[in-house]
Amino acid sequence: MSEIKRLRILLRAVYRGPAWHGPAIREVLDGVTVATALAHPVPDTHSIWQTVLHMTYWRRIVTAALEGGPVDEHPPAELNWPSIEDDSPAAWEKALASLEESQRLLVERLKVFPEGRLAENVGDRAYSYYFMLHGIVQHDIYHAGQIALLKKAAG
Repeated sequence: MSEIKRLRILLRAVYRGPAWHGPAIREVLDGVTVATALAHPVPDTHSIWQTVLHMTYWRRIVTAALEGGPVDEHPPAELNWPSIEDDSPAAWEKALASLEESQRLLVERLKVFPEGRLAENVGDRAYSYYFMLHGIVQHDIYHAGQIALLKKAAG
């Protein structure tokens, strides 16, 4: 099996399950209401909703990097951790749909990424595409755990 295929399987497992680490992203987001998504049950933390937007943002950055785009590792806060301007149920559904679309686009882009380029550095960065792709998986697992804790704390 190719490393690209392994990475796609890993991205799918972390997103949809079954995941080895615990609940996958979609599993942990299942049943999260608008009120729970907006809640800040732990002081000085981001909400579930903000975390979903943050995860979507970074998946899009990784997808763009696979297409040759730049990676800004220090984006402005309004992009990295956006505030919630519209807290309607429709806006929450849109945020979830955007996360879903970012997953689809990342996996689709990875399907056509040349295996031989995994060891290449990402643009002028000191790390490879392989390292970055494992990084987005780790990023997703980290935030899935945060969402699970925030969901539990919110009741």
